[in-house]
Amino acid sequence: MTTAPERTVDLYPTRGATEVATPRQDPVVWSEPGAPGPFSAEELKGLERTGFATVEQLISPEDVTVYLAELDRLVNDPAVRADERSIVEPTSQEIRSVFEVHKISQVFADLVRDPRVLDRARQILGSDVYVHQSRINVKPGFGASGFYWHSDFETWHAEDGLPRMRTVSVSIALTENYDTNGGLMIMPGSHLTFLGCAGETPKDNYKKSLQMQEAGTPSDEALTGFADRHGIKLFTGPAGSATWFDCNCMHGSGDNITPYPRSNVFIVFNSVENTAVEPFAAPVRRPEFIGARDFTPIR
Repeated sequence: MTTAPERTVDLYPTRGATEVATPRQDPVVWSEPGAPGPFSAEELKGLERTGFATVEQLISPEDVTVYLAELDRLVNDPAVRADERSIVEPTSQEIRSVFEVHKISQVFADLVRDPRVLDRARQILGSDVYVHQSRINVKPGFGASGFYWHSDFETWHAEDGLPRMRTVSVSIALTENYDTNGGLMIMPGSHLTFLGCAGETPKDNYKKSLQMQEAGTPSDEALTGFADRHGIKLFTGPAGSATWFDCNCMHGSGDNITPYPRSNVFIVFNSVENTAVEPFAAPVRRPEFIGARDFTPIR
Protein backbone atom coordinates (compact mmCIF):
# COMPACT_ATOMS: atom_id res chain seq x y z
CA MET A 1 0.00 0.00 0.00
CA THR A 2 1.33 3.45 -0.93
CA THR A 3 1.18 6.20 1.68
CA ALA A 4 1.37 9.93 1.20
CA PRO A 5 4.77 11.52 1.94
CA GLU A 6 5.13 12.84 5.46
CA ARG A 7 4.64 16.58 5.76
CA THR A 8 7.63 18.50 7.07
CA VAL A 9 6.93 19.54 10.65
CA ASP A 10 6.14 23.25 10.94
CA LEU A 11 8.26 24.59 13.79
CA TYR A 12 7.31 28.19 13.09
CA PRO A 13 3.55 28.71 12.62
CA THR A 14 2.53 31.97 10.93
CA ARG A 15 -0.22 33.64 8.86
CA GLY A 16 -2.97 32.37 11.17
CA ALA A 17 -5.82 34.13 12.91
CA THR A 18 -3.54 35.81 15.47
CA GLU A 19 0.10 36.70 15.98
CA VAL A 20 2.10 33.95 17.68
CA ALA A 21 5.56 34.33 19.22
CA THR A 22 7.68 31.15 19.08
CA PRO A 23 11.11 30.80 20.70
CA ARG A 24 13.82 30.04 18.17
CA GLN A 25 14.25 26.28 17.68
CA ASP A 26 17.54 26.41 15.74
CA PRO A 27 21.17 27.44 16.27
CA VAL A 28 22.34 30.80 14.97
CA VAL A 29 25.87 29.62 14.16
CA TRP A 30 25.82 26.04 12.86
CA SER A 31 29.55 25.31 12.61
CA GLU A 32 31.43 23.59 15.42
CA PRO A 33 33.29 25.86 17.87
CA GLY A 34 36.75 26.58 16.53
CA ALA A 35 35.82 25.72 12.95
CA PRO A 36 38.16 27.58 10.57
CA GLY A 37 36.89 30.59 8.64
CA PRO A 38 37.19 34.35 8.19
CA PHE A 39 35.14 35.22 11.28
CA SER A 40 36.86 35.12 14.65
CA ALA A 41 35.32 33.21 17.56
CA GLU A 42 34.45 36.56 19.16
CA GLU A 43 32.66 37.76 16.02
CA LEU A 44 30.62 34.56 15.88
CA LYS A 45 29.64 34.96 19.54
CA GLY A 46 28.46 38.48 18.71
CA LEU A 47 26.43 37.12 15.80
CA GLU A 48 24.80 34.56 18.08
CA ARG A 49 23.93 37.25 20.62
CA THR A 50 22.79 40.12 18.39
CA GLY A 51 21.92 38.40 15.10
CA PHE A 52 24.45 40.33 13.00
CA ALA A 53 28.14 40.83 12.31
CA THR A 54 29.68 43.75 10.46
CA VAL A 55 32.80 43.76 8.28
CA GLU A 56 34.33 47.20 7.90
CA GLN A 57 35.79 46.47 4.47
CA LEU A 58 34.61 43.23 2.90
CA ILE A 59 35.54 44.39 -0.60
CA SER A 60 38.14 46.92 -1.72
CA PRO A 61 37.47 50.40 -3.17
CA GLU A 62 38.56 49.02 -6.55
CA ASP A 63 35.98 46.24 -6.24
CA VAL A 64 33.29 48.77 -5.32
CA THR A 65 33.97 50.65 -8.56
CA VAL A 66 33.47 47.46 -10.58
CA TYR A 67 30.26 46.40 -8.84
CA LEU A 68 28.74 49.88 -8.83
CA ALA A 69 29.41 50.22 -12.56
CA GLU A 70 27.71 46.87 -13.13
CA LEU A 71 24.73 47.97 -11.02
CA ASP A 72 24.41 51.13 -13.11
CA ARG A 73 24.66 49.11 -16.31
CA LEU A 74 21.89 46.77 -15.23
CA VAL A 75 19.41 49.41 -14.05
CA ASN A 76 19.89 51.39 -17.27
CA ASP A 77 19.48 48.40 -19.58
CA PRO A 78 15.98 48.43 -21.18
CA ALA A 79 16.01 44.63 -21.40
CA VAL A 80 16.66 44.34 -17.66
CA ARG A 81 13.94 46.87 -16.89
CA ALA A 82 11.45 44.87 -18.95
CA ASP A 83 12.39 41.63 -17.17
CA GLU A 84 10.02 40.40 -14.45
CA ARG A 85 13.01 40.21 -12.11
CA SER A 86 13.12 44.02 -11.97
CA ILE A 87 10.90 45.74 -9.39
CA VAL A 88 10.07 49.42 -9.88
CA GLU A 89 9.11 52.12 -7.41
CA PRO A 90 5.31 52.54 -7.36
CA THR A 91 5.52 56.34 -7.58
CA SER A 92 8.64 57.27 -9.57
CA GLN A 93 8.63 54.09 -11.71
CA GLU A 94 12.40 53.88 -11.25
CA ILE A 95 13.98 50.47 -10.65
CA ARG A 96 13.97 49.58 -6.97
CA SER A 97 15.50 46.08 -7.09
CA VAL A 98 16.79 43.58 -9.62
CA PHE A 99 16.57 39.97 -8.49
CA GLU A 100 18.68 36.95 -9.39
CA VAL A 101 21.62 39.17 -10.29
CA HIS A 102 24.07 36.30 -9.87
CA LYS A 103 22.38 34.68 -12.89
CA ILE A 104 21.91 37.87 -14.92
CA SER A 105 25.45 39.18 -14.42
CA GLN A 106 28.79 37.35 -14.50
CA VAL A 107 30.24 40.15 -12.36
CA PHE A 108 27.83 39.37 -9.52
CA ALA A 109 28.15 35.62 -10.13
CA ASP A 110 31.85 36.02 -9.38
CA LEU A 111 31.04 37.96 -6.20
CA VAL A 112 28.85 35.13 -4.91
CA ARG A 113 31.80 32.74 -5.32
CA ASP A 114 34.37 35.13 -3.86
CA PRO A 115 36.01 33.46 -0.81
CA ARG A 116 35.58 36.66 1.19
CA VAL A 117 31.82 36.13 0.84
CA LEU A 118 31.31 32.40 0.38
CA ASP A 119 33.64 31.25 3.17
CA ARG A 120 31.81 33.41 5.71
CA ALA A 121 28.45 31.96 4.68
CA ARG A 122 29.79 28.40 5.00
CA GLN A 123 31.31 29.20 8.38
CA ILE A 124 28.03 30.53 9.78
CA LEU A 125 25.81 27.79 8.35
CA GLY A 126 28.20 24.91 8.92
CA SER A 127 27.73 23.34 5.50
CA ASP A 128 27.88 23.91 1.79
CA VAL A 129 25.46 26.62 0.69
CA TYR A 130 23.45 27.72 -2.31
CA VAL A 131 21.93 31.10 -3.16
CA HIS A 132 18.30 31.29 -2.10
CA GLN A 133 18.00 34.86 -3.37
CA SER A 134 20.19 37.62 -4.74
CA ARG A 135 19.40 41.17 -5.74
CA ILE A 136 20.73 44.66 -6.11
CA ASN A 137 18.82 47.36 -4.25
CA VAL A 138 18.84 50.88 -5.65
CA LYS A 139 17.83 53.67 -3.31
CA PRO A 140 18.44 56.92 -5.17
CA GLY A 141 18.12 60.22 -3.37
CA PHE A 142 15.07 62.46 -3.20
CA GLY A 143 12.36 60.03 -2.28
CA ALA A 144 13.25 56.33 -2.69
CA SER A 145 10.94 54.36 -0.43
CA GLY A 146 12.08 52.11 2.41
CA PHE A 147 11.31 48.58 3.52
CA TYR A 148 8.92 48.18 6.46
CA TRP A 149 9.79 46.12 9.55
CA HIS A 150 9.81 42.37 8.89
CA SER A 151 11.62 39.11 9.42
CA ASP A 152 12.86 37.64 6.15
CA PHE A 153 12.49 34.12 7.50
CA GLU A 154 8.79 34.69 8.12
CA THR A 155 8.31 35.23 4.38
CA TRP A 156 10.81 32.58 3.28
CA HIS A 157 9.14 30.03 5.55
CA ALA A 158 5.55 30.99 4.75
CA GLU A 159 5.88 31.58 1.00
CA ASP A 160 9.07 29.76 -0.11
CA GLY A 161 9.00 26.73 2.19
CA LEU A 162 12.33 27.04 4.03
CA PRO A 163 11.86 24.69 7.00
CA ARG A 164 14.55 25.85 9.44
CA MET A 165 16.48 28.99 10.37
CA ARG A 166 19.68 27.97 8.60
CA THR A 167 19.91 30.94 6.27
CA VAL A 168 22.03 34.08 6.39
CA SER A 169 22.07 37.32 4.41
CA VAL A 170 24.83 39.74 3.54
CA SER A 171 24.24 43.33 2.51
CA ILE A 172 27.32 44.82 0.84
CA ALA A 173 27.32 48.61 0.57
CA LEU A 174 28.16 50.03 -2.86
CA THR A 175 27.61 53.61 -1.71
CA GLU A 176 28.20 55.36 1.61
CA ASN A 177 25.67 54.44 4.32
CA TYR A 178 24.95 57.62 6.27
CA ASP A 179 22.65 57.87 9.26
CA THR A 180 20.27 59.89 7.07
CA ASN A 181 19.91 58.07 3.73
CA GLY A 182 17.65 55.18 4.59
CA GLY A 183 20.12 52.71 6.06
CA LEU A 184 19.47 49.22 7.40
CA MET A 185 18.01 49.01 10.92
CA ILE A 186 17.97 45.82 13.01
CA MET A 187 16.53 45.07 16.46
CA PRO A 188 19.52 43.28 18.11
CA GLY A 189 18.47 39.96 19.65
CA SER A 190 15.13 39.85 17.86
CA HIS A 191 16.35 36.82 15.89
CA LEU A 192 15.83 34.65 18.98
CA THR A 193 12.03 34.94 18.76
CA PHE A 194 9.96 34.05 15.70
CA LEU A 195 6.94 36.30 15.30
CA GLY A 196 4.22 34.50 13.37
CA CYS A 197 2.09 37.16 11.72
CA ALA A 198 -1.70 37.25 11.45
CA GLY A 199 -3.66 37.01 8.21
CA GLU A 200 -3.76 34.68 5.22
CA THR A 201 -1.36 35.03 2.30
CA PRO A 202 -3.04 36.31 -0.89
CA LYS A 203 -2.31 34.49 -4.12
CA ASP A 204 0.63 36.04 -6.01
CA ASN A 205 1.35 38.14 -2.94
CA TYR A 206 4.93 38.71 -4.13
CA LYS A 207 3.75 41.05 -6.92
CA LYS A 208 2.61 43.55 -4.30
CA SER A 209 4.92 42.75 -1.39
CA LEU A 210 8.13 43.47 -3.32
CA GLN A 211 6.97 47.06 -3.70
CA MET A 212 5.25 47.40 -0.33
CA GLN A 213 4.86 44.55 2.12
CA GLU A 214 1.49 43.94 3.82
CA ALA A 215 1.06 40.18 4.40
CA GLY A 216 3.66 39.03 6.90
CA THR A 217 3.89 42.45 8.54
CA PRO A 218 3.99 42.55 12.36
CA SER A 219 1.46 44.57 14.32
CA ASP A 220 2.39 47.93 15.83
CA GLU A 221 1.98 46.43 19.29
CA ALA A 222 4.38 43.56 18.55
CA LEU A 223 6.95 45.89 17.00
CA THR A 224 6.76 48.22 19.98
CA GLY A 225 7.38 45.29 22.32
CA PHE A 226 10.35 44.10 20.27
CA ALA A 227 11.85 47.60 20.11
CA ASP A 228 11.37 48.12 23.86
CA ARG A 229 13.15 44.84 24.60
CA HIS A 230 15.89 44.94 22.00
CA GLY A 231 16.39 48.53 20.87
CA ILE A 232 17.20 49.52 17.29
CA LYS A 233 20.64 49.53 15.65
CA LEU A 234 21.21 51.69 12.55
CA PHE A 235 24.07 50.62 10.29
CA THR A 236 26.36 53.18 8.72
CA GLY A 237 29.66 52.74 6.93
CA PRO A 238 31.62 53.30 3.75
CA ALA A 239 31.15 51.65 0.39
CA GLY A 240 32.69 48.20 0.61
CA SER A 241 31.50 47.55 4.16
CA ALA A 242 29.07 44.70 4.80
CA THR A 243 26.50 43.53 7.32
CA TRP A 244 25.85 39.82 7.77
CA PHE A 245 22.56 39.13 9.52
CA ASP A 246 20.48 36.17 10.56
CA CYS A 247 17.37 35.31 8.58
CA ASN A 248 15.06 35.97 11.55
CA CYS A 249 16.28 39.47 12.49
CA MET A 250 13.50 42.02 12.70
CA HIS A 251 14.75 44.71 10.34
CA GLY A 252 13.73 47.47 7.97
CA SER A 253 14.89 50.73 6.43
CA GLY A 254 13.48 54.20 6.04
CA ASP A 255 12.86 56.34 2.96
CA ASN A 256 15.80 58.17 1.44
CA ILE A 257 14.90 61.84 1.06
CA THR A 258 18.53 63.01 1.04
CA PRO A 259 20.46 63.80 -2.16
CA TYR A 260 22.77 60.85 -1.46
CA PRO A 261 21.97 57.46 -2.99
CA ARG A 262 22.16 54.21 -1.04
CA SER A 263 22.74 51.15 -3.18
CA ASN A 264 23.78 47.67 -2.12
CA VAL A 265 24.05 44.09 -3.30
CA PHE A 266 22.10 41.62 -1.18
CA ILE A 267 22.85 37.86 -1.18
CA VAL A 268 20.96 35.20 0.76
CA PHE A 269 22.79 31.94 1.42
CA ASN A 270 20.89 28.85 2.54
CA SER A 271 22.32 25.55 3.74
CA VAL A 272 22.12 22.63 1.31
CA GLU A 273 20.77 20.74 4.34
CA ASN A 274 17.78 23.12 4.60
CA THR A 275 16.36 23.03 1.08
CA ALA A 276 12.91 24.42 0.39
CA VAL A 277 9.78 22.29 0.57
CA GLU A 278 6.23 23.42 -0.21
CA PRO A 279 5.19 26.77 1.33
CA PHE A 280 4.05 26.54 4.94
CA ALA A 281 1.48 29.35 4.73
CA ALA A 282 0.82 30.32 1.11
CA PRO A 283 -1.34 28.84 -1.67
CA VAL A 284 1.53 28.65 -4.19
CA ARG A 285 5.31 29.00 -4.27
CA ARG A 286 6.87 32.30 -5.21
CA PRO A 287 8.78 32.36 -8.53
CA GLU A 288 12.24 30.82 -8.52
CA PHE A 289 13.96 34.16 -9.14
CA ILE A 290 12.78 35.16 -5.65
CA GLY A 291 13.00 31.81 -3.86
CA ALA A 292 15.40 29.42 -5.58
CA ARG A 293 14.62 25.77 -6.30
CA ASP A 294 18.08 25.03 -7.66
CA PHE A 295 19.97 23.76 -4.62
CA THR A 296 23.33 23.25 -6.32
CA PRO A 297 26.14 24.14 -3.88
CA ILE A 298 28.16 27.22 -4.75
CA ARG A 299 31.77 26.30 -5.47
